[in-house]
Amino acid sequence: MIKAVLFDLDGTLADTALDLGFALNEQRRRHGLAQLPHARIRPYASHGTIGLLDVGFGLTPEDQRFPSMKAEYLELYTANLCRLTCLFEGMAETLEALERRGIAWGVVTNKPARFTGPLMAALGLSERAASIISGDTCAHPKPHPEPLLCASREIAVEPQQCIYLGDAERDMEAAIAAGMLPVVARYGYLGADDRPEQWGAQETIEHPAELLRLL
Repeated sequence: MIKAVLFDLDGTLADTALDLGFALNEQRRRHGLAQLPHARIRPYASHGTIGLLDVGFGLTPEDQRFPSMKAEYLELYTANLCRLTCLFEGMAETLEALERRGIAWGVVTNKPARFTGPLMAALGLSERAASIISGDTCAHPKPHPEPLLCASREIAVEPQQCIYLGDAERDMEAAIAAGMLPVVARYGYLGADDRPEQWGAQETIEHPAELLRLL
């Protein structure tokens, strides 16, 4: 019996891609480069600064410029954290339905707490979430299961009674390792090369409301 639902944040609970992309294009502008179309950036929005600086500048963490470019990007994102970010269509109603049923919900994200906290507050969700675990809350981020297990302890629900919903392979790896029900949010930031059918998920959903049929 499912007693809790845990969500990834970017690309699952909230559509953050426009603000992530705005910051990236502002950084490109600073460096004399043309803007990238939103459709080009969107599939990388769940992959943090590594993915964004890759698509925006062709940089990898091994590049000498990476640390300074990462710092610059995060400064720009901080200033534009919730300009256009919103819950995915149907997510507000889904959260309300979970609450009516007495099912706890929370967030487990690799996004650092310096962004997660203000963003959840801006979305009006800080007080409603039973647990909020950021990428630097625990010693290991996803795909390690530790953040998911930390959330289940905080909610006081056994891992096998939790759904974990995410839009990236590492989300499914973490859920499987934690013993939770892994569910893919296909409406999220999947790219053309992603193969969610190979991620080991037990279920996939095309819209947040479909989550309710799994309870």
